[in-house]
Amino acid sequence: MGERITAIYRVKDRAENIQARAHTIAVEQSVEMPVSAITKQSVLDEIVGEVQAIRDLGGGVFEIAIGLAVSTTGLEAGQTLNMLFGNSSIHADMVLHDAIFPAEVRRAFAGPHHGLEGLRKRVGAEGRALTCSALKPQGLSPPELAALAAQFARGGIDYIKDDHGLADQAYSPFAERVPAVAEAVRAAQGNVPTRYLPSLSGNLDQLRRQIEVVRGAGLDTVLIAPMIVGLPSFHALVRENPDIAFMAHPAMAGAARIAPPFLLGKLFRLLGADATVFPNHGGRFGYTTDECRALAGAALEPWGDIKPCIPVPAGGMTTDRMPEMLDFYGSDVMLLIGGGLLAAGERLADETKAFVEAVHAHGEG
Repeated sequence: MGERITAIYRVKDRAENIQARAHTIAVEQSVEMPVSAITKQSVLDEIVGEVQAIRDLGGGVFEIAIGLAVSTTGLEAGQTLNMLFGNSSIHADMVLHDAIFPAEVRRAFAGPHHGLEGLRKRVGAEGRALTCSALKPQGLSPPELAALAAQFARGGIDYIKDDHGLADQAYSPFAERVPAVAEAVRAAQGNVPTRYLPSLSGNLDQLRRQIEVVRGAGLDTVLIAPMIVGLPSFHALVRENPDIAFMAHPAMAGAARIAPPFLLGKLFRLLGADATVFPNHGGRFGYTTDECRALAGAALEPWGDIKPCIPVPAGGMTTDRMPEMLDFYGSDVMLLIGGGLLAAGERLADETKAFVEAVHAHGEG
């Protein structure tokens, strides 16, 4: 018997149905056909999903653990998600809550190259929280975005990322924007070696060409939305570019009923995210404090040889929430404040400096 991934689902159903429902999920997520029609014993023994546990969570919700053969994943990112939740994601009463991956899977996907400590070392930020902001809005030209980036850099911020909506649009071509912003950041930065993260987009060929533009501009950190470009493309880029650090963006993460702590904290980390952006509680989106705490835990907790991935809470955050966020997440966090800083207009550099100094002071206190 080969190794199995334990996929954990939360399902709404009646108690009298749950045993049969669990069996149906196990079959659907493995062989997708009547088991009675399977004649090969090795398929029955090694491939058909097995119901490992059922737990009543109350309120008509049950947690179902299904053992899925690692061999069915081909140890490939897209196929792994397919086996975990492909067909079952169509059911409106199901959520993929978590998965327990055996060592074989962890070794195959390998996790981040750099992780928390690598991102800290890039900007000389040992032992403190990191700071980040975003270039926006869409519609600005490369020189206009470069001017904004220069103000952030003068303020001493650690990381400046493209807004995830910036791609290769006519008003801001990737090949023009990236070197322009990179040069502006280098010219404006002071004691902090501010890093700029261009946003990657497109098919795998386009993504690879963009990586070369990034490297040609002297950059070593990028932003990517794994659910937009596809998990296989994301994982391929990570493995092909060990010198590049990847910040994962959560765009489309809410479209598949996958629990955010598993998807953004655990799965993105497994596939190579060095940092993971997610909506902080109390912002523009509906994540709870428990979800945010669990997500940060999934990104950071010890996990064999997989490096920790730094959590990046965001989504309508403002500087006045900084002390609360640091108390909640501790120092192993990157605080991302975008519009809340950009609203300062001509005082952007000063407001950025105040934000940065407050974060540094909190760490010293």
